[in-house]
Amino acid sequence: MSDALIRPEHLVPDESALRALFPPVHTLAALKSLDFLDPHAREFIRRSPFLTIGTQNRDGKADVSPRGDPAGFVRVLDDRTLAIPDRPGNNRLDTLSNILSNPNVGLLLMVPGFDDTLRINGTAQLSTDPDLLRSMAVNDRVPTVAIVVTVAEVFLHCAKAFRRARLWDQDARQDRTEMPSLLKMILDQTTGAPTDPAEMQKIDDGLESDYRTSMY
Repeated sequence: MSDALIRPEHLVPDESALRALFPPVHTLAALKSLDFLDPHAREFIRRSPFLTIGTQNRDGKADVSPRGDPAGFVRVLDDRTLAIPDRPGNNRLDTLSNILSNPNVGLLLMVPGFDDTLRINGTAQLSTDPDLLRSMAVNDRVPTVAIVVTVAEVFLHCAKAFRRARLWDQDARQDRTEMPSLLKMILDQTTGAPTDPAEMQKIDDGLESDYRTSMY
């Protein structure tokens, strides 16, 4: 890390020094945090097809993972409990193993076209309850586990970040072909990608085929 960019004398040492840099929190921002899922939060969850979940292991190593499904995939079990199906992935199990060692989680739920988001903080457990899992089946495929979150804090987050990013703006979309394919980048980073474009194309086609057959 460059010493010119990260100089110790410019590091913020504690929360008091941090808060001195900013105006006081707005009253509404302080009051908007709830400890239950009110009707607006429930409706946001019902509409959301995508979230990110932040976890940490027992040593404090952090991770953020995406979760996506048809809108409404997050199940509201009651005013303070929700459940997220765990779909097939790469089997690293980072999120799940972190939850077992440190149950604190943070969720950020998004709705396509909405610039505002919903944030939920709480504690999580992993459930293999067959009734719960069957209720989350897609194409008759049942998830192996569900992440059950007990809500400690829930609040709506303003639109500034999404508007700065122009995330849903069609004119801001980038051309995916300007970067290599996912597998090409991973192979470059690990065992090495084939130099023959035709061979690489076969590998990419295989991933697309896998997407079609193993999403659930």
